[in-house]
Amino acid sequence: MLEYENLNKVNAPYEAEFIPAFKSFLENGMYILNGEVDQFEKEFARYCGSRYCVGVASGFDAMYLSILTLDLPKNSEILVPSNTYIATIFSIIKAGYKPVLVEPEIRSYNIDPEGIEAQISSRTRAIMIVHLYGRPCELDPIISIANQYGLTIIEDCAQAHGATYRDKKVGSFGTTGAFSFYPTKNLGALGDGGAIVTDNEEIAAKLKALRNYGSETKYFNKYIGINSRLDELQAAFLRIKLRKLEKVNDHKRKLAEEYLRKIVNSEIVLPIPMENGEAVWHIFNVRHPRRDELKKFLLTKGIGTEIHYPLPPHQQSSCKKLFRGQQFPLSELIHQTTLSLPISTFHTVNDIEYISEVISKSER
Repeated sequence: MLEYENLNKVNAPYEAEFIPAFKSFLENGMYILNGEVDQFEKEFARYCGSRYCVGVASGFDAMYLSILTLDLPKNSEILVPSNTYIATIFSIIKAGYKPVLVEPEIRSYNIDPEGIEAQISSRTRAIMIVHLYGRPCELDPIISIANQYGLTIIEDCAQAHGATYRDKKVGSFGTTGAFSFYPTKNLGALGDGGAIVTDNEEIAAKLKALRNYGSETKYFNKYIGINSRLDELQAAFLRIKLRKLEKVNDHKRKLAEEYLRKIVNSEIVLPIPMENGEAVWHIFNVRHPRRDELKKFLLTKGIGTEIHYPLPPHQQSSCKKLFRGQQFPLSELIHQTTLSLPISTFHTVNDIEYISEVISKSER
């Protein structure tokens, strides 16, 4: 069976380094916001090309706290792609603001710059862009629009660790860049975790307070904050894996190139190569008009797949009232036809050749 993902196999190469890291953590006795978090924040900021990094408990909290630092007026609106994962939408709602959905560009699946201006109102204050599947957005026109209308850009980089646009890493374009270290990410922890990168010293300081009950000084609470601290042990594991992240990304790029070369099927819509940047292929998605049939067929051939994601945000029961009467046909088309093929660190070129051969022969 060619599994879609197997986290034991993903993390096995790091075991020899994880064990002494755990022993050091255990013996140190300092389990909350100590040296490992400090060092990881410095190393990840440097990796992203940003001045500051603030470790938090999850990718969701990274987005949520990024929004809180902006102190937007009540009833503010934040633009967000209509086909993103629901966490992006929820972070805006949880922060007390209104998400306004913008359709994606059908070839890249990222927010369509040409659709942004039509959704801007007098209450629009920010754009939360999502580098979906590990593919950077087309940032030049987005930045131009944001500058024209005085909008803040927040980057959701949960799937895009190390992705670049014009030779600059994502996360360093917006006021903040929010990352998730969920275990399946290219840089994944052994549990939950997240981080925010920024070049703004004031925002970094506020984020560090907000993640720790709004406290800059112990027992004195400047802001109404939350408990969202990156775990010290997870930071130790992430430091180890960060050193191998470029190798991971290069491997997944190689697998993606094999898919793009080897899949020959007129019913399959393949991802398109980037001209201005480099994806990291957290997810390799294709589209097929009979997606569910293809998924079942591949399983009979011993190939596991996933669907990212089966239902668009505006059709989720939690969001139907918020988006009542609104239609997002491109988002619906993507969610109805998308299928994610195996592309993990333990997969080989031979695996991808087999999967590609099976898909190519499946055409009716």
